[in-house]
Amino acid sequence: MVQNECSLLLTTPVLSGPAISRIYESRMEKVFVTDTIPLSEAAMASGKIQVITVAPVLAEAIKRIHDHDSVSSLFD
Repeated sequence: MVQNECSLLLTTPVLSGPAISRIYESRMEKVFVTDTIPLSEAAMASGKIQVITVAPVLAEAIKRIHDHDSVSSLFD
């Protein structure tokens, strides 16, 4: 038997209305979100949502802009 895993990535997790309960009740194993906006306590407690920080990438982009270096090369 083949077991499929399902994950989701949200770059800006606006989890309003029944979104958290729908995620919790879904077949998704994990929902990865960035820390671009704060999550509610309910979202943090769901057990399926994992936050990934974007701070190092943003810091490097700011540094490169300040130093007049390429930002696009961050994503090569």
